[in-house]
Amino acid sequence: MFKFLIRKRVQVNMNYKLNNNNEREKKQSFASAARKLWRLVPGETPKLVMAMTAVILNSFLNLLSPFLVGYAIDHYFPDQNFQGIVNIGMILIGVYLMAFVTHFLQVKLMGGLGQRLLFTLRNVIFAKLQALPLAFFNQNKAGDLISRINNDTDNLNQFFSQSLMQFIGSIFIMTGAAVFILVLNLKLALFSLIPAVFMLIFTKLVSPWVKSKNTKSLQKIGGLSAEIQESLSNFKVIVAFNRRNYFRDKFNEVNEENYLAAKEAGVANNIFTPGYTLGSSLAQLVVFSVGVYMISKGELTVGLLIGFIMYMSKFYDPVRQLAAVWASFQTAMAAWDRISKILSMESDMPIIVDKSKHGQSLLELDDVSFHYPNGKQVLTNVNISLERGKIYALVGPTGGGKTTTASLMARLFDPTSGKVLLDGKDIRSYDDVVRTKKIGFILQEPYLFTGNIRENIVYGDDELSKMSVEDLDARLKETNLDHLASRFEKGLDTAVLNNGDSISLGQRQLIAFIRAVLRKPDLLILDEATANIDTVTEQLLEEVLAKLPQHTTRVVIAHRLNTIQNADEIFFVNSGEVTMAGSLEHAVEMLLNDKRKS
Repeated sequence: MFKFLIRKRVQVNMNYKLNNNNEREKKQSFASAARKLWRLVPGETPKLVMAMTAVILNSFLNLLSPFLVGYAIDHYFPDQNFQGIVNIGMILIGVYLMAFVTHFLQVKLMGGLGQRLLFTLRNVIFAKLQALPLAFFNQNKAGDLISRINNDTDNLNQFFSQSLMQFIGSIFIMTGAAVFILVLNLKLALFSLIPAVFMLIFTKLVSPWVKSKNTKSLQKIGGLSAEIQESLSNFKVIVAFNRRNYFRDKFNEVNEENYLAAKEAGVANNIFTPGYTLGSSLAQLVVFSVGVYMISKGELTVGLLIGFIMYMSKFYDPVRQLAAVWASFQTAMAAWDRISKILSMESDMPIIVDKSKHGQSLLELDDVSFHYPNGKQVLTNVNISLERGKIYALVGPTGGGKTTTASLMARLFDPTSGKVLLDGKDIRSYDDVVRTKKIGFILQEPYLFTGNIRENIVYGDDELSKMSVEDLDARLKETNLDHLASRFEKGLDTAVLNNGDSISLGQRQLIAFIRAVLRKPDLLILDEATANIDTVTEQLLEEVLAKLPQHTTRVVIAHRLNTIQNADEIFFVNSGEVTMAGSLEHAVEMLLNDKRKS
């Protein structure tokens, strides 16, 4: 359903930065944007037709009243036909009531459509974000992404649910009023429409500038949201280092930029109103002057002039309304440009077809090289092989490439060249479900979701999620993890609040440990997984690891060398190379030599 939104292919290790200003990037027209958005809400065509019908009827009813008033003035007032005037008054009341009903219908129908579009669009954006690789989130701030999901989609909703029907209705009324004006008196019509020509030229010239100001304003709102999110997420660090003044000053700077951009956008959005009002006033002045002159010459009646002026008001009043609607349209298009940048992106980590079989090792890095976008080379032509059931350790200086190597093993990134083979097949041929079932990854700072421990340990695994409480407890006992769960006050029902901040880092690592081991992965990667755990608990974890299935391979990243003393093989990672370190003593010697060189 959402494939039509994806157009742009990407390169490996592409630049995912959303706020890059690419002047050559083709801007989408409103028609193109509307078609794509409309595909998000299939089945809404009947309601749109009903709303359009209500708009047309409302426009016709609004155009009927000037004709009736002018007719009454010319035919009933001179003869003092009060019954005719009363009849016209009753007809006008009926016209106004019907106009009210049709206006209510269009507001209700389009309001519901706008909300459904908003709901679906946010789901589409969030689904797209989940499909993008880790590199995307490394290059973009979470606060800006939140702003695109919340603020930008709401700007689109406001336009489609409110301004669009007003825009269409105004066009119908203006068109109808223009027809009546031309029919009533061609000469007077030409005089009345001259200001409209200049207003059209003014709109055409100023619109790109208005859109650019709205785009800048939306970007600054995203930057402000990102700054708030970053400051609140790291508030404990701010307090610990007494850096409140620094973050306050930084926030003030971002807030000032947002204020200035919003002020410029506000000026731009309101620039049409005085211009349109001036044009409307000049038109009325011209028509009144010319009309009085024509009445004095006997070329026009008073009723016809009043009707003409009323129709001219019906033409220029929507023009003034279009000033606000047009500003809303420019904001919506700027918001769509920001949203479409996300929707047009495609992951550079696709699932490929690979039916070949390469060797018997569990995992191989075959001539793998890697570098981050616009960054230095991290790994160069690395060749290592991991056998089933063995324990491997990655050691090396900070920044040497240990975590990057482990990330390539788990396919958090794809190599810039070479292959990673899992069970003899290219790791890119496994879908996410199968790959994450085979590979467990315990991070140094694990992330937990708000809820309870039970929900966190079954997260992302369909088999575990469908288990009853009793079956899950049995699985914990089977894998010797039940005593770890019992260390929490309420066991698996212990609450996890604020992304895990309600419990200690050591406890969070225990939960992450349970979550990974419970799945019985073929490959378990531990990135400093016991760094924040006391010695007694670490010993318990070692006992659990010792009882993993014999085929489970472990990759351990550690700075504390005692945690890798039982490793079958040790790799030294530094300067783009991954080399065999031999014994633990040899690994220590390599670390010391590297420190002396640096």
